Amino acid sequence: MSFGGFVANIRIRLALRDWDHLVPVQTGDVRPDGFELDLDSRAGTPDVLSEPGLDGGETSFSRYVLGRAAGDDRLVGLPVFVMRGFRHRCVLVRSDSELTALEELKDARIGLTGWPDSGNTWTRALLRAAGVDLGGISWTVGPLVAGETGKDRVGPVPFPDNVSLTGEGLADGLADGRHDAIMTPFMPPGFFTPRSGFRHLLPDHQAAELAYYRQTGFVPGIHLVTLKRESVERHPWLPQAVQDLFERSKRHWLARRRLLADTTPWLLADLAATARTFGEDWMPYGAGPNAAMVAAFCEELHAQGISNRRIATEEVFAA
Repeated sequence: MSFGGFVANIRIRLALRDWDHLVPVQTGDVRPDGFELDLDSRAGTPDVLSEPGLDGGETSFSRYVLGRAAGDDRLVGLPVFVMRGFRHRCVLVRSDSELTALEELKDARIGLTGWPDSGNTWTRALLRAAGVDLGGISWTVGPLVAGETGKDRVGPVPFPDNVSLTGEGLADGLADGRHDAIMTPFMPPGFFTPRSGFRHLLPDHQAAELAYYRQTGFVPGIHLVTLKRESVERHPWLPQAVQDLFERSKRHWLARRRLLADTTPWLLADLAATARTFGEDWMPYGAGPNAAMVAAFCEELHAQGISNRRIATEEVFAA
């Protein structure tokens, strides 16, 4: 195999969660050019640096950016955001709550699943944009459901004084009134049943998300692909080769979904609506297409006190 004029006979190992758009790589329908790939499917986000056998994998956007800001360049980030999504849907309240708007969360008691998390950073940004003082909220960081393990909820930054930690489940705390709302990227058990007792804060979160996209021009990035620096130094062409592989996988997946759209009752309608709204690619890869989103995220990390300095956009994907 060859890539960019190089002949290579190397094998690398990446660990990522089982995103649909990576399935063509997992099945071999889309193959690497210039290298062999072992793609580990993980239930959760791997800690790439802690596993000697990995050459890279899925990494929290916020933790990667904070590492670069602190001078840690052991990971080389690729502008390949394998997880991205709007955050308006991630604010939940009880079904009987009178709260229906972000601005109504002023001075509220809010539970969230991790303080420096990329998704929660984006969600807090929505509150700031709605005029809510983050310093006036009583924050509680903990697991969505009691007993969850395998996640760093604290990260490399100190908590503000109005943030506390708990080992109790946030969903239980919302149900019994200890929290007015919770922020979570994943829905609690039973959420999709009529008796869950929970609902989205925003009655029409999709409309709010569409307005957000029309204002910003992007869907927020949550996780990206990183490579260990030693792997990149051995094979300088590897970042572009990995990005190209995942680009081909994404496009192959979309073509197959448009053909085999009967996996959910309304998937075809959703695919058509997505194309009308976002064009051919709602989750573009590459530094240029993501520059505005990266700049907005870096600004939020500083504005929320998670980073003690402003991080320049060009630092994020520095070679």
